[in-house]
Amino acid sequence: MDFTLSKYKELLTAFQSYGDVVLRHDVDKKPKNSLATATLEYELGWKATYYFRAVPDSWNESIILQIAALGHSIGYHYESLTTCHGDLEAAYEDFCRNLERLRSLVPVNTICMHGSPTSQWDSRDIWKHYDYHKLGVETESYLDTDFSKVFYLTDTGRRWDGYKVSVRDKIPEHQEQWEQRGWVYHSTDDIIQAVSKRSFPEHVLVNTHPQRWTDNMFQWFKELTLQSAKNIVKRLALVKRF
Repeated sequence: MDFTLSKYKELLTAFQSYGDVVLRHDVDKKPKNSLATATLEYELGWKATYYFRAVPDSWNESIILQIAALGHSIGYHYESLTTCHGDLEAAYEDFCRNLERLRSLVPVNTICMHGSPTSQWDSRDIWKHYDYHKLGVETESYLDTDFSKVFYLTDTGRRWDGYKVSVRDKIPEHQEQWEQRGWVYHSTDDIIQAVSKRSFPEHVLVNTHPQRWTDNMFQWFKELTLQSAKNIVKRLALVKRF
């Protein structure tokens, strides 16, 4: 079965002897799942960055502190333009307020946009008018990664080729080139097999959503059902946009 903690351990073990792999996690919901993946990574000697949203489904101060104590980095998973309904000034103020809330718990110098697939607003547009570097933020994961040199792999849609149904969690300007190189993977086993054959790209940013990864079968089937429905909504959102 895919998207279990056991399978995630297999993936990390495969990566341990391979290239340059950076781990990123978007904590959209179920922060306890993130603590489980963070603990597993700690046990295997991995360091990752966990991006927390400023909403009750994600924001759990105890878990944020526990994950940081394991040596992982904490980032802010912002969606301010969506929550402020497109109001740029209000969105910037909201961003600054939540960033400081998170910094009152742990050091934070990296941020990452939350896709909000049903929203008409892309929160990265805030930075067309403001400069996050002036706030002491070193990197925005989408904006400051050179994707001409780094392959982006995400489990959005609960599949590794979910960019086909994703509204924003993808890199459109490079996706066609990656497809031509054969860098398309559906399951975790597809990735592990490519790594074993040394056909996997050497420089990779791997983004997972820990809410999807669990050995609890009730939670596993629930996430499968909900994500399948969500993918239909995403497809409709893409049709509406284009």
